[in-house]
This record gives sequence, structure tokens and C-alpha cells, in this order.
Amino acid sequence: MARRLRPVELGFVESAPLRLVFAAEVSAPPKAVYAALADDVAGWSYWFTGVARSASTQDGAGREVRLTGGTRFTETVLAAEPDAHYAYRVDTTNAPALRALLEDWRLTPSGDGTRLRWTFAADGPVPFRLLLTLARPGLGRAFRESARALDRRLTRS
Repeated sequence: MARRLRPVELGFVESAPLRLVFAAEVSAPPKAVYAALADDVAGWSYWFTGVARSASTQDGAGREVRLTGGTRFTETVLAAEPDAHYAYRVDTTNAPALRALLEDWRLTPSGDGTRLRWTFAADGPVPFRLLLTLARPGLGRAFRESARALDRRLTRS
């Protein structure tokens, strides 16, 4: 059953009790990377590790995401700055213990490509935050694999 999370705004990315930040370089330019993040939400399942299905809702103002393990999220897009910034918060989920979650994607030009930075900002009880901290290496690995898959997908297009 879905639970409603605490609604947070963009400032949560700096004030969250738990912040996990990952970065990678991709050879595609920021315009292509942004389009993959914000415009092709349904395409996330082809490159982001663990995403089984994703869809844009509310004319791009929201998203619905299902992970391969069955976790579901409904989200609100908080930032959609073409070629630079894409962020969304989770409004409802069936994941236990989570109180608030915001994911923030920053894109900066890097040569002919893009430096991609993903911040995973979350709140939950101390045991949950500890578990996520321990999961950091796995999340980092999944992010790097996803960035490589996104890069392959974009260079093929």
C-alpha cells in the first residue's frame, strides 16, 4: 500500500539528514542528457539500473516509477531547467521507513560531453539512514553503470 511522504522542496537537497552524491562523465552533450532525463521518462528503464518502468504524468509535472523489486513511486518534478537541472521528489511510495526523498540531477558541460551529478537526499529513521549509508557503494556502482548505459544509448542515437 502506498504511503504519502513529507513534501519537500528543492532546498532539501542541501538540508536532508542523508545526502548521497555521485558524479560521472558522459560523452553526450547536456542537451541530449537532459532530454533523456526529462523528456524521455519512459526510456529510463533502458538505461537506469533497477528501473522496470517509468512514465511521465501530469503533462511532465509528475512521474510514476516502478523498480525491479516492486517498489513504486509517484513523484513531482520540482526543477526542469533545460540542459542544466532536473529534480523530483517522491510523494507516495510503498517503500518502508522512507519519510522524504528528493533526487537532484545537475548537468554541466565537460569538453564535448557532460558532467552528470546525482544527489539522493533522503530522510527516515536512524536505522534506515544507516542502511542507506551502508548501501552507498552499491548505489554508486548502479549510478556509474547507469551513466555508462545512458552514454551508450545516447551515442547510438
